[in-house]
Amino acid sequence: MFTFLRQVNEGIHDMCYIWWIEMKNIVKDEGVLIFFILVPLAYPLLYSWIYNNEVVHEVPTAIVDMSHSKSSREFIQKFDASPDVHAAFYCNNIPEARQLIGKQQVRGIVYIPSDFEQLIYRGEQAHVSVYCDMSLMLTYKAIFQTATAVSLEMSSALQRSKSGSYTVRDEEISTQPMVVKEVPIFNTTGGYGNAILPGVLVLILQQTLLLGIGLAAGTARENNRFSDLVPVSRHYNGVFRIVLGKALCYLMIYFVMGAYVTLCVPKFFSFTSLIHMSDWLGLMLPYLLACIFFGLMLSCLVRYRENVMLLVVFTSVPLLFMTGISWPQSNIPGFWQGISWLFPSTFGVRGFLHLSSMGGTLQDIRTEYVALWIQVIVYFFATCLVYRFQIIWSRRHAYQQFEMIQEKVRKAKTLHHS
Repeated sequence: MFTFLRQVNEGIHDMCYIWWIEMKNIVKDEGVLIFFILVPLAYPLLYSWIYNNEVVHEVPTAIVDMSHSKSSREFIQKFDASPDVHAAFYCNNIPEARQLIGKQQVRGIVYIPSDFEQLIYRGEQAHVSVYCDMSLMLTYKAIFQTATAVSLEMSSALQRSKSGSYTVRDEEISTQPMVVKEVPIFNTTGGYGNAILPGVLVLILQQTLLLGIGLAAGTARENNRFSDLVPVSRHYNGVFRIVLGKALCYLMIYFVMGAYVTLCVPKFFSFTSLIHMSDWLGLMLPYLLACIFFGLMLSCLVRYRENVMLLVVFTSVPLLFMTGISWPQSNIPGFWQGISWLFPSTFGVRGFLHLSSMGGTLQDIRTEYVALWIQVIVYFFATCLVYRFQIIWSRRHAYQQFEMIQEKVRKAKTLHHS
């Protein structure tokens, strides 16, 4: 019993020692401080501020009217009256309008053919072509939906004039036999911010953690400081103390950063936030631990400080797509869904969206919750294996260097005596 208590006390002492060493290294390293403090504080604010309006208005559009008729002018007038678009330019042909798109003066083209009114009066189907700049989804949505709404309204008016109805009610039934009322359930504003921002904020936590941990590992290797992280224990059971001590340091920092990013930032910009504190704690604990152990495991690949930027930064957009918030999860190929299960952000983002945007509970995200704890266990033991290998390699390297120094000393003594 006394031996067990002594081992527990020694383990806690070693964990605190590793925690203290790691905290000092973070404070001394400006690059790590930037990723751990400055980026989580500033980047969510900038990203949320950019998409705070959530929808776009008065999108500049080029009009190519080859009909020059009463019906085409009516279409253009109704199109321009919408708050979402603005008929900024009137062009003589499509090539002229394409030049405006190339100069970024307009975001789309509405083309009305020369036989537009003739086909309408003949009772045939007329066409209006819409060309959109697809580099920005919000502008495409505004132009396309406005043109569709105007065409439906003009079609209803033509149907009423030719229906031969005697009452207004008869006209309503003939033009709209089925009334469809659209009621948004969760994203009530229909905006980009409420749909995407919660997932982006959770992903920021993972990416900045990976960047900071990798940068710290690269700095340690460049300065040959890995031996400083080996605890006072002479046996390999100290690996658990190293990993837990470092994880405790990162967890303390990112619980504060996580509360700021996921709770405060949505409140600052009035985004939907229905999450309860108990559910937030239940999700953030396994998510942050999974991200920390995942980052510690990957840190073995970081030889130099610059390598972490190449390993982490370019993955941000693919990881966001693989979460299923900007692209339907059912349309993601099975292979890539399997790849996405390797990253904590996949389950963290999905779980946070259910809690924050849909008002769910931990019971509703049981699958994501269990998956995160599985990742915590798997990545913890994987990190311990990686660190054990590094300790063995470090000791062998140090022993070889010691033997080389001893050999040089023996040769020097031999030369001196001779």
